[in-house]
Amino acid sequence: MPSELILGQLTPIMREVFDNDDLTATADLTANRVEGWDSLANVRLFIAIEQKFKIRFSAPEMSGLKNVGELVSLIEKKVS
Repeated sequence: MPSELILGQLTPIMREVFDNDDLTATADLTANRVEGWDSLANVRLFIAIEQKFKIRFSAPEMSGLKNVGELVSLIEKKVS
């Protein structure tokens, strides 16, 4: 699955989780640039992503990500 397609599918998930209709998933987006991206929102985000893509993340995988681009790469590996 191409990264552009994954980013396109992450945008509505992130908008829902963070209650921000202006939010767009980009490869360089980081948690500290999104208002309300705290530990609880992070859990909600990963649950929504797991449900959407029918994949599972381990705790070390989730905690090791630096930006949305790394998340996209991880999703690409898991869905292929």
